[in-house]
Amino acid sequence: MEDAPKDLPQPPKEIVEEAEERSAPAPSVVYEAIYAEGRDELQRGGSALFFSGLAAGLSMGFSLVSEGLLRAYLPDAPWRLLVAKLGYCIGFLIVVLGRQQLFTENTLTVVLPVLRRREMWVVKKTARLWSIVLVANLIGALGVAWVLGHTAVFDEHVRSTFAQIAAQGMNDPFGTVLLKGVFAGWLIALMVWLMPASEGSRVGVIVIITWLIGVGEFAHVIAGSVDKLLLVTTGKLSAAGYLGGFLAPSLLGNILGGVSLVAALNHGAAGREHLTQQ
Repeated sequence: MEDAPKDLPQPPKEIVEEAEERSAPAPSVVYEAIYAEGRDELQRGGSALFFSGLAAGLSMGFSLVSEGLLRAYLPDAPWRLLVAKLGYCIGFLIVVLGRQQLFTENTLTVVLPVLRRREMWVVKKTARLWSIVLVANLIGALGVAWVLGHTAVFDEHVRSTFAQIAAQGMNDPFGTVLLKGVFAGWLIALMVWLMPASEGSRVGVIVIITWLIGVGEFAHVIAGSVDKLLLVTTGKLSAAGYLGGFLAPSLLGNILGGVSLVAALNHGAAGREHLTQQ
């Protein structure tokens, strides 16, 4: 039996180059892209973060608006939920493609610099960014919720549909909302992780991930706050009920899902690989 050749034949250079272009980016490349984005976000000024976050909070109102319009005018059929939840994606499309500051996106990008540097000044900058963006998002969500509940922009039938959507999960216990928040935070952070490799299919990635969040009725702290603040501003839910029954558990769940289940795991898998290649 002949011995196997020591060197396998190499394909032509142009084929190798085309194969590299068609292959998915290495985990270390994706890691570095997200790390660079998080590092840049930490350098942004407070006013820029606030106004971008305010825009994102207002934009997330279009998730409720779009879903409500679809649900109000679609026939009452078993498939209506699956189609109506496509409207839930609209707010996320506006925010992500418009590069607005949405709190859950930052649960991944700015955490990577913290995990990599592990210095107190990075932690402080991350806490600053999270605080500004969260407050700005919630102010925007409150503004759009008040408009939907107290103006005649939409007719009574559509406004009633908004209220029906907002009331979903209103009586869920703290632990259930927390777990739903973990799933939502995980999926949003995974969406951010997929974006550097998606190139021309970013819209598809955003729609698929956020549609799943909507159909699963997972608790996204900002999208859900638009819903629950609509109930608060119309007297159907107390402020304490919103703060303790939705905001606190969904916020905690989103952070746990985005940070622990995605950022830390991917940092261990891709980040260490990246560092060993340096």
